[in-house]
Amino acid sequence: MKNEFRTIVFLVLMAAMLAPLAAQAPKPLPKLREQAAIQQEWLKLRLERVLPTLMRRYGVQMWLVICREYNEDPVFFSLVSATQFAARRRTIYAFFDRGEKDGVERLALGGGGQAGLYAVYRDPEMENRELWGQGQWALLKKLIEERQPKTIAVNISHTHAFSDGLSAGEYEQLADALGEKWKSRFVRAENLPLDYINIRLPEMMPTYRQMMETVHALIKRAFSNEVVTPGKTTNDDIVWWLRQQVNDMGMGTWFHPTVRVQRQGMPFGSILSERGETVIERGDVLHADFGITAMRLNTDTQHMGYVLKAGEKDVPAGIKNALANTNRMQDILLEKIRPGKSGNDALAEALAAIKTAGINGTIYTHPIGDHGHGAGPLIGLWDRQQGVPGRGDVPILPSMWFSIELSGQTEIPEWGGQALWVGQEEEAFVEAGGKVGWVLKRQTDYHLVK
Repeated sequence: MKNEFRTIVFLVLMAAMLAPLAAQAPKPLPKLREQAAIQQEWLKLRLERVLPTLMRRYGVQMWLVICREYNEDPVFFSLVSATQFAARRRTIYAFFDRGEKDGVERLALGGGGQAGLYAVYRDPEMENRELWGQGQWALLKKLIEERQPKTIAVNISHTHAFSDGLSAGEYEQLADALGEKWKSRFVRAENLPLDYINIRLPEMMPTYRQMMETVHALIKRAFSNEVVTPGKTTNDDIVWWLRQQVNDMGMGTWFHPTVRVQRQGMPFGSILSERGETVIERGDVLHADFGITAMRLNTDTQHMGYVLKAGEKDVPAGIKNALANTNRMQDILLEKIRPGKSGNDALAEALAAIKTAGINGTIYTHPIGDHGHGAGPLIGLWDRQQGVPGRGDVPILPSMWFSIELSGQTEIPEWGGQALWVGQEEEAFVEAGGKVGWVLKRQTDYHLVK
């Protein structure tokens, strides 16, 4: 009887210990087939809602996206179904604006119709039936001559990688095939692919928020006693634990995570883990930079952790203040992010306000979504606090997402005035009406290893 009682007590205690972890467990993403169906609906809505508006905004009557297998244009994967993993030999998509009434015609020359979202263009009367060599260029010329576009946008840019997807070899063949008449109508509407990639659908937000919940839950577990044993666990152990968890959940990462370690008594600006693999000790401050990929969406998150010393019940006040300073920086930056404002203007205004607040900080915020470092206006780079020419000059748009990335350095009284570097990164949204907010609750307290 006594043994049975002990067993019951043990099970009750285990259930109590595991309950918080179970509550934190994020909801898994749908099965792959369901994911593909959701992504197909997103694609349909982007092609119907976003693309026509942008073509008219930038005065483009025809837009050509041309790429070859494994040398895809950056915009390619934002234009095709989830089941399309690469271009096929040569894939050409032609978008022709027939006006408000008839809408934008979507034509595919090679690569398939993406489950009915594109009309596959063929000409049975043409003698050359080759669908990817010279016959394909002849077919494109015929399509253009039938439609007589006033402007033809091609993806060439010296500034934006997302707008520079037409390779030199493909451009030369395109120009030769179309001749001077049509070449004279080429335009470099750089903001067309840039904005198409950048603009987010509200229908994407539930999935994205679910991904963010997964990221937050994994970092919380990574910076806990579940993963960290002070004096034994290294920063690389945590990195590979994160990688394995993501892999086991059927998702991916778009960069290798990092876990940094800072410790009292180290020289100013020194981060132990940048010298090599580091064993985590009590009193260390931890920093994670971690992003996941799922359903062609990407996250980018930085959180802080603290390893309690023996006898400590909470984070020292000075270390808490360092995190509070970066939270204040986040508040300031979100106040400055507004549709129509350039990234460089938002940066300059935010840095001025941060200086007035007496905080020593740096901003390097970027758009996010289809890519981790996404298309759209940069708000600083870690080594370009004076603004980023070109890439920071484009305007902030309604319906886009930002990865609010920044850091601050704060002197810690408990560390004898030694500076602590705190890096923060959280996803934020800009709604169609201009409202700016967090995708998920930001970090305001350290994750604790007890």
